Amino acid sequence: MSISATARDIAKNATVVDQLQSLLESDLTAVETLLKARAASPVDIIPDLSQYIVTAGGKRLRPIITLAAAHAVGKAKSSTHALAAAVEFIHTATLLHDDVVDESDLRRGKPAAKSVWGNSASILVGDFLFARAFTLMVDTGSLEILGILSNASSVIAEGEVRQLAAQGKLDLPTEDYLAIIEAKTAALFEAASRAGALSGGSSEHADALASYGKNLGLAFQIVDDVLDYGGTTSVIGKVVGDDFREGKVTLPVIIARRRGKTEDHAFWARALNVETQEESDLARAIHLIRTTGAAEATIAEAEAYAGLAKSALADLPDTQWKSLLGQLADFCVKRAH
Repeated sequence: MSISATARDIAKNATVVDQLQSLLESDLTAVETLLKARAASPVDIIPDLSQYIVTAGGKRLRPIITLAAAHAVGKAKSSTHALAAAVEFIHTATLLHDDVVDESDLRRGKPAAKSVWGNSASILVGDFLFARAFTLMVDTGSLEILGILSNASSVIAEGEVRQLAAQGKLDLPTEDYLAIIEAKTAALFEAASRAGALSGGSSEHADALASYGKNLGLAFQIVDDVLDYGGTTSVIGKVVGDDFREGKVTLPVIIARRRGKTEDHAFWARALNVETQEESDLARAIHLIRTTGAAEATIAEAEAYAGLAKSALADLPDTQWKSLLGQLADFCVKRAH
């Protein structure tokens, strides 16, 4: 599918996400309509809490990937809109559950839903959104797509449990860390990309787009993990330290600890224990991650996965959708600089 000259005239300073949002405007409008309609319920707390988090300012990255994958190999249809909405509901449900498990007070710069409605309501509405996602999957009319997303949902849950079991495990191997983020984050990117391709009418390119999604998801999560320590700069546009305060062992910590001095090991052991952690520990953790070069090494790892994501697109038709998906992989890494 080619893109009109009008679409190519989108402002040069717009990010690739802005460009994709503009090109997918009508598709995303249909998805938003579905999200609002399917979050409706006669039980007031359900639509109130659902709309609170669904409209909390996210960029709809996963639905965008779903829709762009369909356009890259064919065309997004009404069934693709249902699929994209299902993907967003799955993502939103995991956020509600994560904030309870992680005891997070903020989500996208505003109080987490559990801080407003409580833990029980957040968990139960998360369950409701998971159920709504499955009804939307059925609406696609494809058992194959239903299988892809239902499997991804179970993999995500497994990833969250693995992460919980690894909390505070200082000797966590890099391979185990990668397995955790592949499950809890990359699995949904992969499923969205594969299912998007199938919805767009191409089984031929489904594997390639699945590989793209998986590697994009890995790059995205690795960058998120280094951003928790400020990325490579001292000033960023987000609150830092959430993972650190929760005792999560992520790639920047793994690398900094491996490269650090012997005396630093005792610091990490105490600081990543939520029982003994002190308020001043985050500043030292950030210092160690920067001075050991762990931030740069982590970003290099993300760049490698972004490169794999772009390589996976090689055999797709040469359209602007292919180009923008490649740029999206670069954009995910540039967030850390």
